[in-house]
Amino acid sequence: MAGAAESRRSAPTPADRPAGVRLLGDRRFAEIAVIAVMVIWAGNFIVVKDVTSHMPPVGFTFLRYSLASVALLVILRWYEGSVSLPRPDVARIFALGALGFGAYQVLWTVGLQSIPAGDSALIIAATPVFTAVLAVAAGADTLNPVKFVGALLSFVGVVIVIAAGIGISMSGSLVGSALTLVAALCWATYTAFAAPVLRRHSPLVLTTWATIAGTTVMAPIGIAQLLAPGALGVEQTEQLLPIVLAVAYSGLLAAALANVIVFNGVRLLGPTRIITLQSLVPAMAVVLAAIFLLEPIRPVQVVGGAIIIVGVALTRLASRGPLAVRR
Repeated sequence: MAGAAESRRSAPTPADRPAGVRLLGDRRFAEIAVIAVMVIWAGNFIVVKDVTSHMPPVGFTFLRYSLASVALLVILRWYEGSVSLPRPDVARIFALGALGFGAYQVLWTVGLQSIPAGDSALIIAATPVFTAVLAVAAGADTLNPVKFVGALLSFVGVVIVIAAGIGISMSGSLVGSALTLVAALCWATYTAFAAPVLRRHSPLVLTTWATIAGTTVMAPIGIAQLLAPGALGVEQTEQLLPIVLAVAYSGLLAAALANVIVFNGVRLLGPTRIITLQSLVPAMAVVLAAIFLLEPIRPVQVVGGAIIIVGVALTRLASRGPLAVRR
């Protein structure tokens, strides 16, 4: 009894924890960090667009997720002291990771080969709406009218930004559109149904093992593309440094770090509020393209960006209250 009492007295309180750990539990910091991730993801569009002109897309994605898996295992071992499997949710986490990372990346990439980029972006932009509905089904979030209107409004803003930029024609293959729609549903399912897992496991544990599962799923196609004739030849050797930097950026920042931060946000603020922030990515990508690629920003894109911000603000306002997912 005395030992138990002494253990309770010596247990660290929130104030005793390192500042970085305390920040992870701060809701305002979590939301700001997720917005920073949206900037990283917007930059990732530019990085991936450039590097996939030199190497196969699924092969590149496999390389960056392999790097992300290794990095996450190292961080998990250092931060939590163990890399043991997350029992009793191993099967669930692996299934969700296979959907959210593996199937999503393969389906989206294959679908993009037969439909215009604008059509693909439009379908993927519907993900927050899918997530809002699925989160209710998963018991991970509540959906009031204001929150749903905010998600829909953000989607409308994204449509305007895409239509004013690369354009929307809806003229591609029906199969390609269907594959892209399934890809969007895969990511929405992962986000919504992974939220309850965060009651028992940290965002780092979830992201690490889900990333490993997704990497395993895309491995056959990724390796086959990398070993195909001409995939890794003279052109790739000449572009070795940019390719290495792209793999590092996309693997360590856009895949590993970004997803830990996003699911820490899901844990604290709920999936609908966090995934709606994803609507900011197209508008941020337009700004980054203007800075680094000197692409013009059209007035209609500014209007679309403003609508996205209004939609995100509505979702944020409607999400205030008790935590959607409690540890």
